[in-house]
Amino acid sequence: MSYAQRKEIGTNRTLSIVIVALVHVLLGYVIVTGLAYNVVKKTVEDLKTFDVEEEPPPPEEQPPPPPDTLPPPPAISSPPRVLQLPNLSPMQAPQTPMVPQPPTLTAPPAPPAPPAPRVSQPRSVSGNLQGLIRDEDYPESAIQNEEQGSVTVSLSVGPNGRVSGCTVASSSGSRSLDSTTCRVLSSRARFTPAQDSNGTATSATVRQVIKWVLN
Repeated sequence: MSYAQRKEIGTNRTLSIVIVALVHVLLGYVIVTGLAYNVVKKTVEDLKTFDVEEEPPPPEEQPPPPPDTLPPPPAISSPPRVLQLPNLSPMQAPQTPMVPQPPTLTAPPAPPAPPAPRVSQPRSVSGNLQGLIRDEDYPESAIQNEEQGSVTVSLSVGPNGRVSGCTVASSSGSRSLDSTTCRVLSSRARFTPAQDSNGTATSATVRQVIKWVLN
């Protein structure tokens, strides 16, 4: 067998296979299409023959029975009204109006008696108060600043004759001289206390002028 004959036989065989395949595809398409048509047709028929049953209406409610007729209540007769007359009391004598009494005024308590006046003033038992100031009492700062002058102080003397307080009535112009004056006199001055009219020792005030002079 020649090469041309073998080639022709192979071509015919290939063509036969292609034709057979096309025939099978066509038959499959026809079968599938027919089955689908039958399914759709069956479904449509089932839908057409489906009956919907309606629910029966609910039963009608029976009207309630009429209430039993009750006999009317018996009439209640009210007792006869008794008229009560007010008690007429005999005429009373008019009462005399009471006159209010004026309030009783209480006198205020008398003020306490003033203290007995002093009959004597404190007297120094330390001598002249200026003599209580010594040279060594002169403040160092006042010496450096050359401060000097007179200071007037007010001494409070208690019943025991000792100085209980000191205030500057007139300054010397130097704070150190003023404070030193009160400090020295409060610690060194002694007095015979003042006495009242009953002879009792009492408090009093003494004023004193102290001079500070640089030598």
